[in-house]
Amino acid sequence: MRDPAIDDVDRAILYALQDDARNTSSGDIAERTGTSDSTVRKRIRRLEDDGVIKGYGARVDYQKSGQPLRMLLFCTASIPERGDRVEEILEIDGVVSVQELVTGDRNLLVTAVGESDEDITPVAQELLEMGLTVADEVLVRSHETTPFSGFDP
Repeated sequence: MRDPAIDDVDRAILYALQDDARNTSSGDIAERTGTSDSTVRKRIRRLEDDGVIKGYGARVDYQKSGQPLRMLLFCTASIPERGDRVEEILEIDGVVSVQELVTGDRNLLVTAVGESDEDITPVAQELLEMGLTVADEVLVRSHETTPFSGFDP
């Protein structure tokens, strides 16, 4: 269900920023949405303040940056503690993301990158030392993203 506070202009802003935040100005978005530049800037600031826009960052091709291995580690934590473990897991060297899953016994998905197996293996070991169960490991060949089409005006 859509948040009623997020309208078509907000969705267009989110789509444009997801697509290419670095090279898209508020004026470009204003032109696409039929609003003013100041309206777009105010909307962006509100979306940031409300936590809808959590930040801006580079999309890194880890393979081209010298970190060719991307491993998904499906872990199990007790249900009461799984959300509390996310920040701790993100502190492990090599971990680039953690997703909390709400179905099944594999309730945390940890993504780690490294140059070699020697970089990834310590991640799994630290997860085990934290009391998590590593239920499965999957080596990823490629990973691409796209802006959410529901925001596309």
